[in-house]
Amino acid sequence: MATALPLPRAAAPLILLRASRFAPWAAPAPRRRLLPGPPTAGEPPPPALPPASKLAGPPVVVVAPEPPLPFRAAEAEILRDIEPVVQLIKDILHSDRYGDGECLCPNDENVVVQKLLAFHPRAQDKIGCGLDAIMVDRHPEFRKSRCLFVVRTDGVWIDFSYQKCLRAYIREKYPSHGERFIREHFKRT
Repeated sequence: MATALPLPRAAAPLILLRASRFAPWAAPAPRRRLLPGPPTAGEPPPPALPPASKLAGPPVVVVAPEPPLPFRAAEAEILRDIEPVVQLIKDILHSDRYGDGECLCPNDENVVVQKLLAFHPRAQDKIGCGLDAIMVDRHPEFRKSRCLFVVRTDGVWIDFSYQKCLRAYIREKYPSHGERFIREHFKRT
């Protein structure tokens, strides 16, 4: 039978390391300290803190965490829903498709009435005695901006905000995410 040779004390940690590599249950588990205080005999000392002059550096920019996924998914759905209407309105107001004082064609008028005007907070006041047409013209007070007008059956025409209509539509159709979407995507309230 072979006799074990005495090992130098310096080799003992290597044997424990080798034993833990091949048989993890053979190595002693590191102990955690529950109470603060000076380290005990088998525990490494805590890391030293850098000097105070090294701690005061440039300000740390805190980045807001990404919103939870459900809002991002709802946001994408809302954008897909309103994008065609927004593009149509931008095309109507900012292209030469319609001149000042021109009424919309029946297809564009139907989209504007069903997808926008129907959701205006004061739609009944705007329509009044009845809707004759939707017209594009310069705003009487702000001459540089073009807007949409309801032409009523009595000949009176009154402007309406398509953004108010969109906000009301989003609040109604997406009640849980509508307010946040409006805050993030609409410049004015």
